[in-house]
Formats: sequence, structure tokens, C-alpha cells
Amino acid sequence: MKLLGLDIGTTTVSAVVLEGGKVIASRTLDNGAFLPTPNAWEKIQDVSAIRRAAFSAVEELLGLYPQIGAIGVTGQMHGIVYLDGDAQPVSPLYTWQDGRGDLPYEDDRSYAAWLQRQTGWAVATGYGLVTHFYNLKNGLVPEAAVTFCTIHDYIAMLLCGNDRPLTDVSDAASWGFFDVKEGRFDTDALKKVGMDLSILPQIAQEPRIGSYQNIPVYAAIGDNQASFLGATGGERNAMLVNVGTGSQFSAYTPAYMVCPGLETRPFPGGGYLLVGAPLCGGRAYALLERFLRAAAQAMTGQEVDSCYSAMEALLAQGRPADLPTVDPRFQGTRQEPGLRGSIQGLSTENFTPRHLIWALMEGMAQELWQLCRLYLNAGGSTAPLIGSGNGLRKNVYLQDCFSRAFGQTVKMSDCREEAAAGAAMFAGSHL
Repeated sequence: MKLLGLDIGTTTVSAVVLEGGKVIASRTLDNGAFLPTPNAWEKIQDVSAIRRAAFSAVEELLGLYPQIGAIGVTGQMHGIVYLDGDAQPVSPLYTWQDGRGDLPYEDDRSYAAWLQRQTGWAVATGYGLVTHFYNLKNGLVPEAAVTFCTIHDYIAMLLCGNDRPLTDVSDAASWGFFDVKEGRFDTDALKKVGMDLSILPQIAQEPRIGSYQNIPVYAAIGDNQASFLGATGGERNAMLVNVGTGSQFSAYTPAYMVCPGLETRPFPGGGYLLVGAPLCGGRAYALLERFLRAAAQAMTGQEVDSCYSAMEALLAQGRPADLPTVDPRFQGTRQEPGLRGSIQGLSTENFTPRHLIWALMEGMAQELWQLCRLYLNAGGSTAPLIGSGNGLRKNVYLQDCFSRAFGQTVKMSDCREEAAAGAAMFAGSHL
């Protein structure tokens, strides 16, 4: 049976057709959705542009493969779009990258930090209910808004022609103030900080929420959980490391588990996913390339398009001894946004581009290995190590660093569109 998966990403919309667990067709479109804004911290997107791209991708693949058995949807977690009583968008999409939660609020604390102090919930900027709280306090919630949802909830609702959005627990938990063990929002905490509970969307009670052209459509799920399914081929007994622009460590557990330093997220269909997500991740490698490119241009007076091939040539010379130690947390963490990276252990012998490139990659691998150690120390089980994301897939030397850090060979996922494929697998599992 053929399955269709749709992924509403931050910069692209991707759709795949899956058959026998393999991607047989895919389409990826730039959504061109980011809206100009005078505020550097504000990251908002045009909902109509995303809608056009999503339906274009779906229609194209359905035209090629009309015998689709089910449609699954996923997309960027944490963000929200406000809807009116007719289920029409009355705001832009406030994305997971939006920084309003880190702006100053009261008592020299940011909005996110103030909410955490008042409620005890660890929340961060970009979380939907932090965004909503800021908008509420600054008169930015549209008067016509009666609810909000993720962008992929909205697209799934449109596919089905429903009159209200239904949210899977994997997305609801990404907004903050959600009791993962109980599967519900902490309404007492939300009331305490003055939020109107009526704006919360309804949690989907059944996987199937409707149909599109007589094809069953299933509730949209979080892209982290979908990517785990897609990268592991639906296998839950795995540890996943993903390096793209960001990076993540994820491991599935059938029973509820608390692991300090990791998030426990609901897994669609049951169980939980333990997740650690550094903010910089794969971007750290790009930052080093940018530094080397700027240095080359300053020294030669000539514009340099890219240093990646030169960096790869240095890596091909082999891993040198006496590497410095690089902490790649250049953007801090969600818990400590003011934290910054560092380079230690420099000497007259190892202060070279080759040493720094290898040391940075070792730091990237060690960052995720430390998250894995937290999981193992909390009682998690060692499982096969799966790798995904272009930052890891395109760099065999980084793969070697991960294999060395984790003490086992990282097996790269065969799937290139993990989130879309995972959404299709989720839908197919309920047929």
C-alpha cells in the first residue's frame, strides 16, 4: 500500500510517497513564508504561503500516485497560529524560532523566566504558550481569535474540511505547561498566570480526523517524533542522533521516564521520546566555515565562495593528536540562553585550522553523547545508534567522531525526508 506523508518545515514543505517502508517519490518546495519585521527577535511566517505550498505538493503526488491509502502530516513544533470561529487564520504563524519569550518582563526576568518562576514549569522562548502569554500581555492576540494550533494542525484540518483543529499530544506538549504523564495541560498553572483556558485547542482522541478525496487523514504529529519514526524505519528500539542546522539526541521508552537534562515527550500511538536538543548543533560547523572564509578573504583580498572543500581536504589528512577542547554551545541552551561556547587547551602546536576543525566536530559529538549518558544513567537502555540529518550524512569524518564518542558505529538512515516519511508511517500504522 502507498502512503503519503507531508512535512511543514520551517523553510520548506516536503511530501513523500512511501511503499513498503521505502520512499518512492518526493517533492520539496521552498515555502517563502518568512515575513519582514523590524524586530530581529521576531520570527513569523505567512500562513497562506505555507498553505499554497502544502496543497501544491500534495496535489502533485496524488496526481502521480492516485492509489494512496492514507495521509499523515507533521511539521515544525512549538509554534502557533491563531484561528477565528470559522477556523480561519487571523494571525501569522509564530514559529519555534521566535524570541519574544526572552524579552524582559518583570523583576529583571524574561517572559519565559517569569513564567517558570511563577509556575515551576521549565519553558522557553518559542514555546506556543510562552508566545501566547507575551501576545496577551502586549495586546497582540487578535480580537477574533478563539483558539490556536500548530501550522500542521491547520493544514490537516483544511485537508479534512473540519471546522476546528485537533491537536495530537506530541504537539500539545511542545507548547509548554503540559503534563506528559497525565496527557493534559496544567490548567491550574495557566489560570495562575492569567491565561484564558478556552483558547486551548482540543486534543485529538482518535488518530483519524477525517479524509481528503476519500483518503483517510490522520492527526498531525510533532516533527521530532515523526523524524524518529522515519529515520529508524519505524523501529522504536534505537537511539537517534540528528545533525542538521541544529542537533538532537532521541531515544524511545515505552514507560514514562524522567531524565534531568532531557525532555520527556509523548510519542504518537503510545510511549515516550526522551529528547535533548542543543540550540547550535550543526550550525557550529557552519560558523567555523564562516570564520575561515572571512579570514581567507581578509588575507587575500579576494572573495571566497566557500571553505567547505578546503576543510574536507584538511580532514582527509587524518585526525591529529593533542586536540584542543571545543564547547560548541555558541547560542547557549534553552535552560541557559546566556551560556556561550569556548575553546580550551590551545598550544603552540595545536592552534591550527586542522586541529580546530577536528576539535569542533569532537565537541559536537560529545555534546550529544553527554545527553545520551544522562539517558543511560537514568535507567535507559543502550540501543543501536542511528544517524540522520544532512550535517551528519554529508560528513563521514563527523560520523567517525560520533562513532568514537558513543562507542558504537553510527548507522546512517537511508531516508532523506525523515519527518514526512515518519508521518506516513504513523498514518499507515492505523489502517
